Amino acid sequence: MSSTRPDRQAILQRATEVIDIEIEGLKALRDGLGDPYVELVERCLCTLRDGGKLVLCGVGKSGHISKKIAATLSSTGSQAVFLHPVEAMHGDLGMVSSHDLLLAVSYSGETDELLAMLPAMKRLGISIAAITGKADSRLGEVADLVVPMPVPREACPFNLAPTTTTTALAALGDALAMTLLNCRRFGLNDYAKLHPAGAIGRSITLIVKDFMRTGQHAPRVTPGTSVRDGLLAMTNARSGAVAIVDANDVLLGIFTDGDFRRQITRDTAVLDAPIESVMTPNPITINENCLAVEIMKMLEKRKIDDILVVDDNGRLTGLVDIQDLPKFKVM
Repeated sequence: MSSTRPDRQAILQRATEVIDIEIEGLKALRDGLGDPYVELVERCLCTLRDGGKLVLCGVGKSGHISKKIAATLSSTGSQAVFLHPVEAMHGDLGMVSSHDLLLAVSYSGETDELLAMLPAMKRLGISIAAITGKADSRLGEVADLVVPMPVPREACPFNLAPTTTTTALAALGDALAMTLLNCRRFGLNDYAKLHPAGAIGRSITLIVKDFMRTGQHAPRVTPGTSVRDGLLAMTNARSGAVAIVDANDVLLGIFTDGDFRRQITRDTAVLDAPIESVMTPNPITINENCLAVEIMKMLEKRKIDDILVVDDNGRLTGLVDIQDLPKFKVM
């Protein structure tokens, strides 16, 4: 091995070459999708409808990616497990049943440990779908369905280390998981049930009502209030906005500190003006029963710091300030 240190340009050039080769492999995968992939999706749907599960099986790098695919499938509503072929031959076959579908993964299609397990699977009446780059391999001959996944070349200079093939396999697994998600109409609420922990879980299980500001911390004034008094209400609440509501708390508009800065540069007399004359009518709002994830989408899309919260009748119930979200660990 040479100890010569490559220069910066050589390092970046090699990294770019690897990524380009893997992009080439992904394009080949995409362009090669056809009836076998459609049949795989149909078999997976049938298996899941019948109460079975998807069993991913592979060795080495294919095994690592298969574990990830099984995890992605499970987290998006398609029951799946990973089965190591060697452990399967020593008792783990007990986790599979005749209702399951085996997804046997081997790019060469000649992995001995995987092939040794297949007769036992056949005896249990389990259908086998092969994902391989070599449809005419021994794996392809044994399988009930072959989903070809050929790629032009590995990124490895010796064309040996699994690189492009594992990238393609991961992408194919993601495509399968997302296709099944759509076909099974797996929604956001379904996803929330499977991800109760962490920032993702909080953002899709918390509703706006759980973390919005209320009472004196969600300032509101009525028409006729001066801008000066509106600013005092904002200051006392340590808020960047004040809502303008009618006598029944129905939302009429919003006035923000940004609005004030823009107005004061034009006319210093604005402090004594009625707040409804400078408010923004029909402001952006969110329903108090919406999921927290909707707040994240809205803040990202609208580039705003404060969102007024209303009930089903358009009455103001609270306010969400972007500064509060880290405290609730939803961003």
